[in-house]
Amino acid sequence: MIYAILKLLHVLAIIVWIGGMVFAHFFLRPAAMQLAPPQRVPLMHAALGRFFSAVLVAIVLVLASGLWMIGRVAKETVQAGLAFNMPLDWTIMAALGIVMMAIFGHIRFALFKRLSRAATAQDWSAGAAALASIRTWVGINLVLGVVIIAITLLMA
Repeated sequence: MIYAILKLLHVLAIIVWIGGMVFAHFFLRPAAMQLAPPQRVPLMHAALGRFFSAVLVAIVLVLASGLWMIGRVAKETVQAGLAFNMPLDWTIMAALGIVMMAIFGHIRFALFKRLSRAATAQDWSAGAAALASIRTWVGINLVLGVVIIAITLLMA
């Protein structure tokens, strides 16, 4: 039962992360582009700040639940007298997931910090540049997330 609960938390956290990126990239940003920079930059700063806080929680849940589930399967396999070989799709999922987490770290702790400084200083051109960089890296993370989901579902 605990495995099923952790798998549910794992999937829900991924839905928050991937779904939030889809929403921000394809819906929020295009709508915000209708606004002048003095309205757009603070709006995106506030929305992304809330989203990035949720992603931090999602990352902790994904990492903890993923490691626990892998560990549990490995332990049960070894206790049954067999050698544990992590399936290829799990290996790809874990490796790309770590890459996504590192990219998010760059987005949150470098690029978003630039956006925060620009929003506070009301430097709209610097804010727009920071948002463009964030958009690029979120796009990369979104592609990686979709690749992980596709590989995991197609190889299962």
